[in-house]
Amino acid sequence: MDFLLSILLNLIQLYQWALIIYIFMSWFPNARETAIGQFLARICEPYLEPFRRFIPSLGMIDISPIVAFLVLRFASGGLIQLFNWI
Repeated sequence: MDFLLSILLNLIQLYQWALIIYIFMSWFPNARETAIGQFLARICEPYLEPFRRFIPSLGMIDISPIVAFLVLRFASGGLIQLFNWI
């Protein structure tokens, strides 16, 4: 069971890193039009889109990725708790 938990937590952490890279790519012109940017958009935008629909941006600042990270952290904690019960 610990092996499965480890794999799931590593996948969540990998996805968090993908989100961080994707968010930082918005700071650089045309970075999201590269092949890596398009790949990250395909895997990150479906997750970020629901948060962007419900959380308004504050001027030029989009705070929805912060909430998306919090949800991933809560999911990690929930997985750990779930596997502790099993």
